[in-house]
Amino acid sequence: MDDFLSIMLNIARDGGAIALQLIDESCPQLKADDSVITKSDRAVSALAHERLALLLKTGRHILIDEEDPRRGEYLDQGLLERTPFIWSVDPIDGTRAYANRMPHYGISIGLIRDLKPWMGVVYFPSLKELFYSDGTEAFFVTKAFSSEERKTKIVPVEEIISSRSVFITSDELIEKFIWSSKDCRIMVFASAVVEFAWPAIGRGCGSLSSVHLWDFAGAWPIFRQAGLELRSLEGKVLDRLDASLFEGEPRPWKLKEYYILSSAKNYAPLRARLERRGSVDLK
Repeated sequence: MDDFLSIMLNIARDGGAIALQLIDESCPQLKADDSVITKSDRAVSALAHERLALLLKTGRHILIDEEDPRRGEYLDQGLLERTPFIWSVDPIDGTRAYANRMPHYGISIGLIRDLKPWMGVVYFPSLKELFYSDGTEAFFVTKAFSSEERKTKIVPVEEIISSRSVFITSDELIEKFIWSSKDCRIMVFASAVVEFAWPAIGRGCGSLSSVHLWDFAGAWPIFRQAGLELRSLEGKVLDRLDASLFEGEPRPWKLKEYYILSSAKNYAPLRARLERRGSVDLK
């Protein structure tokens, strides 16, 4: 367990150094799906594959990496059930923010054991903020990877929804939903690591997402330690890796449905604030 966590933290630390070094010359480009990719995405992806190479050779581990063209080959429930350890990496999450030199991008690394979220690391290099779960507990670290770092244990958080509350979403979802609320307001960061990690320390009462596995895998065991869960709009908790919940090509590993991240208590009032826009199907 300590070896796995050490590998994850080292990838985050060294990948963060790469991201900071290249942020002013990241050479952003558009991929076929109009998402952004930079030199840092490629470099951090290569770093993760290098650091995990020995484990991947054992046949007991697979790596689902956003930038790996083979990622769709792993979307096989039989394969997932036969593989004890499933890693998922987003080399630079919030790439559009990163390409515009905004600080709320991050490196996300998740480790799923026996189809359950187990360990995770989310690192915000420009903010020097680190979230991680060692498989038993979760922690928030400021001034991470420095002699001044300060670590705080993440414990269940229960925000009372009020006029100061923030619900995090994306611009894509604003097009499909009407947010019906005079108190809790929506906020857009265009960064999945923000949507999933920040509510674990009370920065927002939750979020609404339809994302890829690598977008939430790193934060998955972290926000669960904070008493938060991903629930579909029908109320089903996402607590294990199930290939049937994700789309195949050309968007492999994208969730088929929208999910609300929240505490059990806040799920119902947050769900009630979502309204259809026109004839959009909520699924």
